[in-house]
Amino acid sequence: MSNDRTAIRPFRIEIPQADIDDLNDRLARARWSAQLPGAGWDRGVPVDYLRELAEYWRTGYDWRAQETALNEFPQFMTEIDGLDVHFVHMRSPEPDAVPLILTHGWPNSFVEFTKTIGLLSDPRKYGLDPAQAFHVVVPSVPGFAFSQAPDELGMTPARVARMWVELMERLGYPRYGVQGGDLGAYIAPEMAIAAPDRVIGVHLDGGIGMPTEADVPTMTSDELAEWELMQKWMTGVNHHVLLHAAPQTFAHAWTDSPVGLLSWLMHKFNEFTPMAELAEDVMDRDHLLTNISLYWFTNTAATSSWPMYNGLGDDGFAWPKGQRRVPTGVYGGGSALMLRLAQRDNTIVHWPEGNTGNHFVAMELPRMHVDDIRAFFAKVR
Repeated sequence: MSNDRTAIRPFRIEIPQADIDDLNDRLARARWSAQLPGAGWDRGVPVDYLRELAEYWRTGYDWRAQETALNEFPQFMTEIDGLDVHFVHMRSPEPDAVPLILTHGWPNSFVEFTKTIGLLSDPRKYGLDPAQAFHVVVPSVPGFAFSQAPDELGMTPARVARMWVELMERLGYPRYGVQGGDLGAYIAPEMAIAAPDRVIGVHLDGGIGMPTEADVPTMTSDELAEWELMQKWMTGVNHHVLLHAAPQTFAHAWTDSPVGLLSWLMHKFNEFTPMAELAEDVMDRDHLLTNISLYWFTNTAATSSWPMYNGLGDDGFAWPKGQRRVPTGVYGGGSALMLRLAQRDNTIVHWPEGNTGNHFVAMELPRMHVDDIRAFFAKVR
């Protein structure tokens, strides 16, 4: 057997039973806070809601069943840029399938795409046109789930993008599409910048064309009204600032307490679903808990914070950079203002109207997400 760690090595998820027992024991012994004055989620995750969800995690949720389902996807490890990288690689049975790499967001994992991988790779099985099929690659970003965390400063979306270019070359794909939302919307355009001769097109869930203070002087009166309305929507716990300033401080609690981790991640998932009362109203509860369980079992609450403390901007946040090297399509589309701004730095060929959904649309509306990916790549392949 080769000792070359850059080789493609098969991988299976096998969480030790002792880790599951430890999780359940910690959940059973949780110390609960008092409920603060206020209605609903005014002060954060309500105690009663969290207690019920934690009890379900302990007694109703079946990690082993979810682990078995995840292991139905072919998974592998390989070393890139000195780091072990975990990835799903689902080859399509269709001979003319297009290679496609999907990059997940924060606070998510490769689990974000478990409802779309089959639809993309084997459309015939689901009653879709098999002429538009994909060989699907879903890597875990360094520091997330089973991918090794960076042990020094300098990990950025651009560096991850170069790692993904190497991964696709290693898999034998000279030309391919790229897709991503949230953190993935930063990494996907960087792949086009790094390898414009290889990337067919960039499909994003959103994140481009967002106005900033610097754009205000160029706005019309209607655009200024839209800008002022957008400022009212920008509410919630600013995780970019929090994880830029003190990620280690907060990670101690999230790493020691599964209830603390559950509360934090459900708070964010709830903020990311503003069109629903609760995140689990539009995303399956077990799907959410599988993602949260991965954060717990792989101890990645801290290591997954690198995009905020050294990756996206001087204050922990900046919108994704544009690129004109290859065509871009956006699932969410947006207003005429957003399209105008997106076109400054991108070659937009797909800007649909009518697509709906919240932030993590692949989890919420997998068929609609897949339909839009297919529509975009039909234009550029």
